[in-house]
Amino acid sequence: MTTLSLFELNNLVRGVLQQTLDDEYWVEAEITDAHLASNGHFYFEFIQKDTDGNNLVARARGRIWARSYNILAPLFERATGEKLRDGLKVRVQVTVEFHELYGYALNVIDIDPTFTMGDLLRRRHDILKQLEADGILHDNQELPLPPLMKRIAIVSSAGAAGYGDFCNQLAHNDYGLHFELRLFAAVMQGTNVEESVMAALSAIAAEAEQWDCIVIIRGGGATSDLADFDSYSLAAAVAQMPLPVIVGIGHERDETVLDFVAHTRVKTPTAAAAFLIDHGAQQLAMLDDLQVRITQSAKSKIEHAKLKIVNIAMQMSAAPRQRMLSEAHRIDLMNNRISRAAKFQIDSTKINLQSMTPRFAQGARLIIEKAKLKLDSFDTRLTALDPQHLLQRGYSLTFTADGRLIKDIDDIADNDTITTRLANGTVQSQVKWKKKK
Repeated sequence: MTTLSLFELNNLVRGVLQQTLDDEYWVEAEITDAHLASNGHFYFEFIQKDTDGNNLVARARGRIWARSYNILAPLFERATGEKLRDGLKVRVQVTVEFHELYGYALNVIDIDPTFTMGDLLRRRHDILKQLEADGILHDNQELPLPPLMKRIAIVSSAGAAGYGDFCNQLAHNDYGLHFELRLFAAVMQGTNVEESVMAALSAIAAEAEQWDCIVIIRGGGATSDLADFDSYSLAAAVAQMPLPVIVGIGHERDETVLDFVAHTRVKTPTAAAAFLIDHGAQQLAMLDDLQVRITQSAKSKIEHAKLKIVNIAMQMSAAPRQRMLSEAHRIDLMNNRISRAAKFQIDSTKINLQSMTPRFAQGARLIIEKAKLKLDSFDTRLTALDPQHLLQRGYSLTFTADGRLIKDIDDIADNDTITTRLANGTVQSQVKWKKKK
C-alpha cells in the first residue's frame, strides 16, 4: 500500500470531490458562531440538530466572501427584517470546496429570504400556539385598564433614547397630566435580554399594588435584535402579569411575540406615551362632560323650581283676594239675614214682654214672699246649729295639733298635743293615755 503525505491525501480528496460533486447545491441549515471579519468576509458555521433539537447531527464551516456579502446581506435584511446572525435557519446556495490547508467548507453564493421568513413565522406561530394551548395567551388582554393610569412601571434600558423620549413626552403633555414614573432597568439588546426583562417584571409583580400598568419599551435598531423578544418564557411572563402591560418595541413595521400577549400593543416608545396621554385625556373629557351635564341638570332643576315658585306665588296671591271677596259677600248675606232675624226676634219679644208684664209682677211678689219665709226658717235652723250654743250648753270641741276635729279615739296617739275649745276659752293638753270602749 502506498504511503501518502497529508497534503497528497487532501489533494486527492479535493480532486475526487471536484469530479463527483455538482457545481452548486441548495442547503438548509442553521447559522451559528457568525462574525464579520475586518476584511469584509462573513464567517460562520452551518449546523443541523436532531428532530428533538437537542443534539447536533451535522456541522460544516461556511463563509460568504466580502463581494457576495455586500450584495446578499442587504437584500436578506430588506426582505426578512433580520440580519444574518446566530440562530437563523437559512436556505442557501453553496459550492463545496475542499482546501489542502483549510479543509472542507461551504461557500455561499445565494440565499433564499423566503425560507428564513417562513422559519421565523413558524417559530413565532409555534410559541403563540403553545401559549394558547396553556390557556394564557389572552390573560393580560382580559385585564381592565384602570380609569386613571398615572403610576407607571417602566421596563427599558436606562440610557436608551426611546426611554428618554417616552419620559419627555409624558412630562410635557398638553393636558397638564402628572405621571409617577419608575424605571426597572433591563438589558434590551444583546445577551441576557430574556433573563433581564423577566427579572424586571418579577420585581414589578412583587409590588403590583403600587402601579397602575407596566410599559415595556425599546427604541429603534436592528430588526434582528428583536429576536430575543420572540421567547416563550418571556411571553408567558408578560401574559400572566397582574397589571396591564403596554408594549412599544422597535419601529412601526417590527413585530414580536410580546405584541400578541400584551394588553395593548403600540408601535414605538413615543406611541406608548401618546396612548397613556390619550387615555388620561379621555378621562378628563369624561369628567368635563359629567361636570357639564351635572351643571346643566342643576340649572334646569333650579329654573323649573323658580317657575314653580312663581306659579305658586301667583296662585297664592290671587287666591286670598278671591277668598276675601267670597267671604265678604257671604258675610254680607249673613249680616242681612241676622239683622232681619234679630229685628223680628226683638219685635216679637217686645210684644211678649208687654203681654207678660202684669203676670210677672204678681208672680214676682208671690215668689218673694215664699223666699222670705224660707230664709227665716233657714236662719232659725242655722242659729240652732251654731257650735257656740253647744259650747254654752257645756259641750266642748277637741282638735289635733294640725287643727283637725277629733271625732274618734284613733285620731290621736300617746304624747300627742291636743287643743280643747270651751264656750269661754281653749285648753291645750298632752295625751298621757287613751282607752277605747
